[in-house]
Amino acid sequence: MKELRWETKAEVYKVDELPDGYKRLYDKAFEVARDAYAPYSGFHVGAVALLDDGSMVCGNNQENAAYPSGLCAERTTLFHAGACYPDVAVRVLAIAALNEGKRVRSITPCGACRQVMIETERRQGKAMRVLLCGEKEIYLIAKTSDLLPFSFDEKSLKE
Repeated sequence: MKELRWETKAEVYKVDELPDGYKRLYDKAFEVARDAYAPYSGFHVGAVALLDDGSMVCGNNQENAAYPSGLCAERTTLFHAGACYPDVAVRVLAIAALNEGKRVRSITPCGACRQVMIETERRQGKAMRVLLCGEKEIYLIAKTSDLLPFSFDEKSLKE
């Protein structure tokens, strides 16, 4: 038997401790969350991608009465960035949520979003930081692969 272990590190900040530039992403992610279409769950999620050229791309969750037909904020944002800025890497992806209009603790992406985030990071050939924005604490993850250690990738298709 062989045992494997993974370690994930996160920097934890309070809002007033955020490094330069991250406060703007934090505020924008909550702003974008307000406009999410979430009539069924009432859980509004917003995401903001800061690109290497300084552009920001925003997205939010879009629900549907047939739940699998909706789409999470993270995927909406990354697919929008990939379609409109295909040659510009995503430097940081900030994610925030509102429940019944109130800021909540830091949330983490679902498995499908983590897989898309990994693919985005691999496609661009460089790490994408993830900012998990909560009401009181914010987690800064250095690279998306820290969120999904057993990810599915191109090697999985060939084995």
